[in-house]
Order: sequence, then C-alpha cells, then structure tokens
Amino acid sequence: MNSAFDPAEDGAQMSFDGRMSYGDYLKIDQILSAQNLRTDAHDEMLFIIQHQTSELWMRLAIHEVVAARAALKGDRLQPAFKMLTRVARIFEQLNSAWDVLRTMTPSEYTQFRDQLGQSSGFQSHQYRLIEYAVGNRNPAMLQPHAHKPEILALLDAELQRPSLYDEALRLLNRHGIAIPKAILNRDTRQTHQNNDAVMQAWKTVYQAPQTHWELYELAEKLVDFEDYFRRWRFNHVTTVERIIGLKRGTGGTSGVGYLRRMLEVELFPELWRVRTEL
Repeated sequence: MNSAFDPAEDGAQMSFDGRMSYGDYLKIDQILSAQNLRTDAHDEMLFIIQHQTSELWMRLAIHEVVAARAALKGDRLQPAFKMLTRVARIFEQLNSAWDVLRTMTPSEYTQFRDQLGQSSGFQSHQYRLIEYAVGNRNPAMLQPHAHKPEILALLDAELQRPSLYDEALRLLNRHGIAIPKAILNRDTRQTHQNNDAVMQAWKTVYQAPQTHWELYELAEKLVDFEDYFRRWRFNHVTTVERIIGLKRGTGGTSGVGYLRRMLEVELFPELWRVRTEL
C-alpha cells in the first residue's frame, strides 16, 4: 500500500472537532494518565500496568458473572453459557498477564517494592467480588475494606445474594434433579461445603447427558471456568515465588504460603468429586 494514501479519500472521518473520537469514547487520556510512578525504576511501569489491566479484565468478569447468575435464575441457559464461556476466556487473558510480569527479576522489583507500602493484591475488592459472586464467601475478607464504606457495602450486598453456584443448584432442582432443602435454604453468606447428595445430583446428570444435556453443559461450563481460575491462582503463586521467594507479602500475608493455601479452595466441589464416581 502507498504510505502516502489519505484515508479521507476512502471516506474516513478525519476531523473530530465537536465529534466523538476514539479517545473520547474510551477516555484514553484518563487511562493513560493513571500510571503514577513513585520511583525512577524502569519496571515500576510494568508492575502498575499489569495490575491495572488485570483490574479492567476483572471488571468485565464481574459484569459477565452477575449477568450469568441472573440468566440461570431466569432459566435462560444459553445466554448464561455464552457469558460463562467469556469469563473463562477472560481468565485466560489474566493468566497470560503473569507471563509478562515474570519478565521482571527480583533485583528489578526491589528497586521500587518499598514504595508499595502495605498495598497488596489480596486487597483487590474486585477480586473479592468475583470470589463472593461465584461462591467462595469468606466474611473475614471484608475487613481490608472497612475503611471504605462504599466498597464494604458493595461486598456485603454481594454476600446477601445467592452465589452463581447456589443458582446453578436451584436450577437443577427446578429441572427435576433433586437438591436437599437444607442446601436450597442454606445461609448463602457462608461458603457452600461439599455435600454428597449434591454430588449424586450431578452424577445423575453426568450419567445421562443426552437426557439432561443443558444441565450437563452447565456443569462443564462451570468446570471450565474454575479450571482457568485455578490456573490463575497457580500462576500467581509461581510468579510471586519467582520474584520475591518466601518473603512476606507487602500486605502482611505470608506471601507464597498464603497463596498456596488459596490453591486448595474449591468453588464447585461436587463437580470435581463426581468425576471419581463415574
């Protein structure tokens, strides 16, 4: 193509005085002015942008999880499947972000780490919203947000609602796969615990997929999401250990030790245990 080609000759709009431009619509000026470096360290820019972009992807994940939950509640399974597929792909993107951050060495991180103060990724309220929305509900994790009443109220409101997994189990029950009343009427502020009767319900679905095809597909969409979510947690642990070893985290946690404990958390326990029974 001729480098001197004028896009206006092809009908492209070239004047944006008083018109909506790309930068206007996406608020590019605000986004690109949000990287406030505290040191002269070259890699601080990488650290900030990696976490900021992760927060943007989590913003979208929340949007999709909340919509998927509402779709399940309304028995609109196909839209829910589309949204859950998108959430899994979002976490695929989040996983790839660790690959970029891992290009930073321990010596490079130490050049600006002290400037982080007590800030730490476990304080991300959006990450907490995702965990609460899908079913990992630890009320103790409200505490890091007590200094921000509007965030605390947002998280507490999420705990008042049934989780994505709660809605999935209620949907099973509506579709003829019996779920114990104790599970359907449980205190949804608490994390759902593995239940043998729930596993048997999923076993019924998996043993006759042609009879329960949509429920079978729902189960696999949930497993697909948790698969990517687990990989994200694992990549987080690996990245942290690669960069800071076994030092304590900036937020006061045990660092790698804390993150390794998080690897043991299961969002949809019966969907993993049922595989042993088939």
